[in-house]
Amino acid sequence: MLVAAAALAIFTAPAWATVPADAGPGASKALRAAEKTEAVSAASTAELFYEVLVGELAVGGGDPGQGYSLMLDAARRSHSSELYRRATEIALQSRSAPSALAAAQAWRQADPESRDANRFVLRILVALNRIQDSSEPLARELANAPDGSKIAVINAIPLLYAHASDKELAARVVEAALAELQDQPATGANAWTTTGRMRLAAGDRPGALVAARLAHKMDPTNDAMAAFVLQLLDEKVTEAEPLLKPYLDEHPLAEVRLGYARYLSETGQYDKALAQMRTVTSEQPDNAQAWLLQSTLELQAGQVDAAEKTLNHFAELYQQLPASEQVQAQTRQMYLLRSEIAQSRGDLKQAEHWLSLTDEDGTHLNVQTRRALLLVRQGRLGEALALVRNMPAADDRQAADKLQSEAIVLREAGQIDRAYEAQSHAVQLQPDNDDYLYDKALLAERLGRLDEMESELRSILARNPKNPQALNALGFSLADHGLRLEEAKSLIEQALELSPGDPFITDSLGWVEYRLGNPKRALALLREAMRKQPDPEIAAHLGEVLWKQGEHASARDAWRAGLRLKRDNATLNNTLRRFGVRL
Repeated sequence: MLVAAAALAIFTAPAWATVPADAGPGASKALRAAEKTEAVSAASTAELFYEVLVGELAVGGGDPGQGYSLMLDAARRSHSSELYRRATEIALQSRSAPSALAAAQAWRQADPESRDANRFVLRILVALNRIQDSSEPLARELANAPDGSKIAVINAIPLLYAHASDKELAARVVEAALAELQDQPATGANAWTTTGRMRLAAGDRPGALVAARLAHKMDPTNDAMAAFVLQLLDEKVTEAEPLLKPYLDEHPLAEVRLGYARYLSETGQYDKALAQMRTVTSEQPDNAQAWLLQSTLELQAGQVDAAEKTLNHFAELYQQLPASEQVQAQTRQMYLLRSEIAQSRGDLKQAEHWLSLTDEDGTHLNVQTRRALLLVRQGRLGEALALVRNMPAADDRQAADKLQSEAIVLREAGQIDRAYEAQSHAVQLQPDNDDYLYDKALLAERLGRLDEMESELRSILARNPKNPQALNALGFSLADHGLRLEEAKSLIEQALELSPGDPFITDSLGWVEYRLGNPKRALALLREAMRKQPDPEIAAHLGEVLWKQGEHASARDAWRAGLRLKRDNATLNNTLRRFGVRL
């Protein structure tokens, strides 16, 4: 009935003509001619109605091919855009892209001014991976888009071509279509941004950076340009970072400022990240997510009191939020932060309490591992291991995750032999997992098995030569043991190039410079690392270099800062024992 009603709506017959009573003798003849014409038209309309109805019934009855043929024939005879659209949709629903393309092309030929027809042709050509053929309909879509929606069309292009197999060809096609728009003030920034995204997808990072700079030149306050710069930063194109400053100085989107703060945090630039977050919370005091992220950053920077104050402000806002999955995730994050704050103050029972609220049903391994580590610090190793071992494991990956958590617990307890054994079992279950192998290599080093450590790290690098963690770990280990220092430095420099600004890799470079006899360079690097990421091991290295330079007061200050972060850090305490220093 619904199908019949739809068809009836398309093919409603015109009302029959009537002759006024006072019409002259010629009117009767004209009326008969009109009646004959309308009778033919009515018969044609009825035939089309029947054809559409049968076509829809064929589709509903599981024969989309017959339905498509009938619908397309009806469209061609009636020149109806609605029927062309329906024929195209039937073909797409039956996963027959070539048929859909034929219908869309026939539709566009029948109605050359139809944007809908052209857009169907464009999307289907891209879906068929006929990228070169998509050039003409793409240019037509850009030319016909109204001024009010042209920017949206330009911004959507990278998503349209996201699955193209030949990314370089797609980039060339899009850039050619955008050529005229790149020079126009109203569209230039967005056109260059889309060009940059396409170049980046094709692996052309230098070209993407050039496009970003040209977009910035056209409009330094453009939202799409700023979002693209963040994408470049995520791809380690750090030269793009200065392009954000003019944008952030104006009235940026909060999402962009939040994204930049996350980038700064990930690269260890906590002071700058906090400055961005505090700007967001100042401008948007009701943004609960921003307050939560600010608290996280403050805790990472060692600002425990500030983190707690910020978290309390988040809690006030949180109580007003409607229930949702996002709010549940924020609740868990809040409890985790409260646990870390309590732990930093030595209140292990309170820390465990907050963790228990984070995972009340005890199904999250990462939370249970944190609880186990708290138990270890209370001397309750047996309970800690039971907590991890009692977690369910549905497959080898989950079983390996459990073994890795067990190794973490044993390592925290100082039982390196047992930790190594558990980690080795994890590697056996998942031999291609670089994270498991990396942790095994570090444990092998703790046991003095340097050859094994190097072999495992080189296995990771054989699979992924651009793994910055493996490069850094191998370089630092060689430097720490005074072995092949020039090679160690080269490895660490490669890691830093892949992960610019990383404070732990910066610490490694400072350490190898110290081993090479360059204390001034070492101090500059270690101070930079400690500023970016307050950490007890970085503090240990910085203090040692300062002590060796005769700056004993400054060395003690650095070591005290490390102890405030974690009093039981093994590296820091071993350093203090070697120098006979008590703090």
